[in-house]
Amino acid sequence: MADEAKAKGNAAFSAGNFTDAITHFTEAINLSPTNHVLYSNRSAAYASIGKYSDALSDAQKTVDLKSDWAKGYSRLGAAHLGLHHYDEAVSAYKKGLEIDPNNEALKSGLSDAQAAQARSRGPASSANPFGDAFSGPEMWAKLTADSSTRAYLNQPDFVNMMKDIQKNPTNLNLYLKDQRVMQALGVLLGVKLSTRMPEEEDAEMPSSSPERKRPAGEEKKRPEPEPEPESMEVGEEEKEIKERKAKAQKEKEAGNAAYKKKDFETAIQHYSKAIELDDEDISFITNRAAVYLEMGKYEDCIKDCDQAVERGRELRSDFKMIARALTRKGTALAKMAKSSKDFEVAIEVFQKALTEHRNPDTLKKLNDAEKARKELEQQEYFNPQIADEEREKGNQFFKEMKYPEAIKHYTESIKRNPKDPRAYSNRAACYTKLAALPEGLKDAEKCIELDPTFVKGYTRKGAVQFFMKEYEKAMETYQEGLKHDPQNQELLDGVKRCVEQINRGSRGDLTPEELKERQAKGMQDPEIQNILTDPVMRQVLTDFQENPKAAQDHMKNPLVMNKIQKLINAGIVQVK
Repeated sequence: MADEAKAKGNAAFSAGNFTDAITHFTEAINLSPTNHVLYSNRSAAYASIGKYSDALSDAQKTVDLKSDWAKGYSRLGAAHLGLHHYDEAVSAYKKGLEIDPNNEALKSGLSDAQAAQARSRGPASSANPFGDAFSGPEMWAKLTADSSTRAYLNQPDFVNMMKDIQKNPTNLNLYLKDQRVMQALGVLLGVKLSTRMPEEEDAEMPSSSPERKRPAGEEKKRPEPEPEPESMEVGEEEKEIKERKAKAQKEKEAGNAAYKKKDFETAIQHYSKAIELDDEDISFITNRAAVYLEMGKYEDCIKDCDQAVERGRELRSDFKMIARALTRKGTALAKMAKSSKDFEVAIEVFQKALTEHRNPDTLKKLNDAEKARKELEQQEYFNPQIADEEREKGNQFFKEMKYPEAIKHYTESIKRNPKDPRAYSNRAACYTKLAALPEGLKDAEKCIELDPTFVKGYTRKGAVQFFMKEYEKAMETYQEGLKHDPQNQELLDGVKRCVEQINRGSRGDLTPEELKERQAKGMQDPEIQNILTDPVMRQVLTDFQENPKAAQDHMKNPLVMNKIQKLINAGIVQVK
């Protein structure tokens, strides 16, 4: 049955119906949860509709199930590439090539990942000796932290110049006449550069051009040099900032200690003090959010997380810190969720966190939230009264022999009340009428699972097995049903029909075509295969042909005779 669902999924994928393909592959996975190929196929389908987080989860499962299968790493690399995890994508493709060095798909994927990786890192800065000073988010952090350059970040033309230099460090030479750039360069290099501006330029902000143009004929005056500011003032300011940061760290440590002791109120006081002392470290805010989360003050937790994300983006903080804040916000939202729609908001936040940083804990929280949402959706949809109405509509269509329409209403009845065995029983009858025997068997088995005393389930299952020409199994099903209702005529008739078919095989009354078909079906039965491969039974069969005395002894053993009877019923052994 898993192979059938897989085949449907492959067909849907080939036709470009990726959502249908996902549905079929999911059904196959439910039937065969350890089949790595199914997860690989579903990963490809998810990636095709841009659901790279789901694609990554399936790809990782593929690799976990079969770590020596190169294609699994191809799926893993593609998912990472879709999520812009370029380093992880390169690593995945390389692992796959270690297993299969000649795999063209892995080679192509690795090439794409490495190209994306190079693009994400931007052009090399070796063309300018100061290029490294302007690379990465550290540049903005340093300019923000220094009091002499902090105000420049509010000037759009300065920010644009710095971004241009980041993209191409060789452009630094274009802006060296701008005193703000020189000041920034000094801060980034950690050296003191003379950046005093001419007197006539002190009165206004610098323009966006590197050098202000003067009217024709105006003579450039060289002002008298002004004295440098007292270094003592700058030193005192820097010293004060360092002292405040040190005090903030001590408050954080005290908050951590209080948190470990479950003294949450004290922890909040220390974290709040740390935030007052230093507003450039968002870990103080995320730690306080963690305390609020532990205390069940979810609204306060969410407020702190939003503040941490906003401030973190202003400071260009480490993306892992942003992801941590988003994860805590998602956790608080999930704790507050009372309906499936509430979980949708939490799921969206977890997905945002994963785009910032791929973290196993966040991924688990996302999966848990999706599972909880699905369960709530089922609970919200639950309505036994509507389920009965839909089942009655299905019964009417069944009487009119409109089986597809009946199936539609029985399916809705099951969704409204998945614990009612009657809807499964009725839908099994429809599937049997339409010769969809695997689906009918599945519904009949579900019916028996829900209520083992509901004899209609046994008649449905026995009928399906009879039509599948599995007469031995059908008879066992009917007999099991008779244990609950010994006088049930439908079950008794089923047993009678099975006995007739089994006896036909025993008497040799089958046509050559029927015998061939029964033998082929029997050889597919695992129980028949086990009997034929059993060395003891092989010797028994040999004795029946060559040693009559030994055969008589074997006939006294009920276990042996039971197996012989199974072979006779399957048409493997014929009695003359």
